[in-house]
Amino acid sequence: MGPWTSVLIGVLGGLLGLAPWLVTGAQLPLQNLWAREVLPAQMPVSLLPLSQYELTTLVALMTVGGAAAGFSLRLCRPLRRRVATRSAAGGVLAAQGAATIQAFSVLRAGLAPGSASDLYFAGLLGGVVASLAASLVALFLLASRSPVRVALGVGLMAVPFASWAVEWFVNLSEVGTVPAVVPTLARWLPAVLVGAALAWCGVRPITRVLVWIVDLALLWVVPALFISVNYVFGTRVYLEDFDEMAIMARQILAATLGPAGGAGPLVALTLVIAAAGAGALGVRRRFKAGTTGYPALSAGE
Repeated sequence: MGPWTSVLIGVLGGLLGLAPWLVTGAQLPLQNLWAREVLPAQMPVSLLPLSQYELTTLVALMTVGGAAAGFSLRLCRPLRRRVATRSAAGGVLAAQGAATIQAFSVLRAGLAPGSASDLYFAGLLGGVVASLAASLVALFLLASRSPVRVALGVGLMAVPFASWAVEWFVNLSEVGTVPAVVPTLARWLPAVLVGAALAWCGVRPITRVLVWIVDLALLWVVPALFISVNYVFGTRVYLEDFDEMAIMARQILAATLGPAGGAGPLVALTLVIAAAGAGALGVRRRFKAGTTGYPALSAGE
């Protein structure tokens, strides 16, 4: 696999991440600070759904692009993995960077002048740049030969991927026709993904237990962060009152991280899947070792 093939994988991964938004026609969402009154159909084309109401969607669209490129590289197993990974990262940067420049150019051109618009623009830009950085982190983790890094990548991406998958259903369905099973699947899908990744990673050597702890912590914290961000920034009444926003953020985050937040069953299901899967893989390796006469290899070796 040559470097340009890896660049193409990165570009295609970046576009795949943006696909749930692009299939809608990619018209910029209505803006509270737009310079003139327009109908939704009159908004310009934007390659990113820039809006304070779409912050977690932006995270999902960007990070899934990098994760898709990284996972594709792992499946292809290039001989010069380091060069291929860097080339793919360049492709992801090219695709997502171009989308970012186009979207923010459109946003800047249409916003009403003023300090509120400047702050809004800077805040969105900071969030998108951070998401792009997280996308590259996901790429490098999932492209790695190390089962530990791959398992960490899956733990990092499980919730954004579920959110990305839901976007497909929402954007391709008519308003109010999304099947009721979709939110349920989205809630439990991260547990299945992380549980499978931890089962494959295993617990030997014992230091891999740290990966289990980190992934389970991510499953507890990331959904709470998504809920808090959507709630706080989706409430227009407090958008210009930073003190009230901070208080609300702390309250929502504390509630979602607490026992009533509902993360306990998600973590429990993940543990059950991971333990059962690790046990089954251990039995399989011991069986193969017994039939071949060679010692079993741990996951990823």
